[in-house]
Amino acid sequence: MRVFVTGASGHIGLPVVRELLAAGHTVFGLARSEASAQTIASAGGEVRRGTLDDLDGLREAAKAADGVIHLAFKHDLALVTGDFMGAVTADLRAVEAIGEALVGSGKPFVNTTGTMLLAHSVRGRIGTEEDVGQTGGNPRVASETLSLGFAERGVRASIMRLAPTVHSSLDHHGFLPMIVAAARKNGFSAYVGEGAARWPAAHTLDAARLYRLALESAPAGARVHAAAEEGVPFRAIAEAVGQGLGVPAKSIALEQAAEIFGGFLGMITQLDNPTSSARTRELLGWKPTHANLLADIAEGHYFARASEVSR
Repeated sequence: MRVFVTGASGHIGLPVVRELLAAGHTVFGLARSEASAQTIASAGGEVRRGTLDDLDGLREAAKAADGVIHLAFKHDLALVTGDFMGAVTADLRAVEAIGEALVGSGKPFVNTTGTMLLAHSVRGRIGTEEDVGQTGGNPRVASETLSLGFAERGVRASIMRLAPTVHSSLDHHGFLPMIVAAARKNGFSAYVGEGAARWPAAHTLDAARLYRLALESAPAGARVHAAAEEGVPFRAIAEAVGQGLGVPAKSIALEQAAEIFGGFLGMITQLDNPTSSARTRELLGWKPTHANLLADIAEGHYFARASEVSR
């Protein structure tokens, strides 16, 4: 299968490219910079220069592919600039362009959201693949609704919901490096209240394999969960980070979260997001094999990069 991958040079995208190539697929990846192009090429993929704003280019690439995996998102706009809705709007335009190009083809289209969109709609129990997020709770629900709409128009569209902590030595700019950077800056590793909020987690390489499985066999309309662990208490994460940095773990009030963690991360640190992947494992035969979150933190690679992330 000839696969078009957006976000192909990223922390998850690059392992996805390698996973696809190892399985015998060919890959061409979207690259917005020369550095990204070199990264994709060095992994053995072909390069398609462009950005998420190049809608005509996305349509052409989707038409030329046997399947599409959409991983790109304007994280800099959302997390650094603070324009989360701007990033969401750009994502919706890209999803629409790709989906329209695939209508009637029967080709697979794996779009990406996150398990955290269930935190507002599923309370007091573990979220499942059958659960649908509330549009008012998380703006990224609209991306799921849009892409799964193409499943009714002859596209084998599916949704990959990523855990908020997709972790490994490849993770340079995700939530966990941000948590480490905040702990180093503040001199303590924070958790909100009792730290009881639970976050699911998955190793990067396990997530990459799940993308391939979804591309190859997820049925139209499926939602799959990249959650190898259902929920790690945030206090345990904070304590592991504190141990790695040699600083204490400390409870803070919810009102302090934005100041301690930064705006966006501060908003989600208290969200309870236990998430099941039982249906995903049954449907696609996914069996995570790599280190769990706390074991991965204990390896120390996150702390070697903490000074880089905080700059």
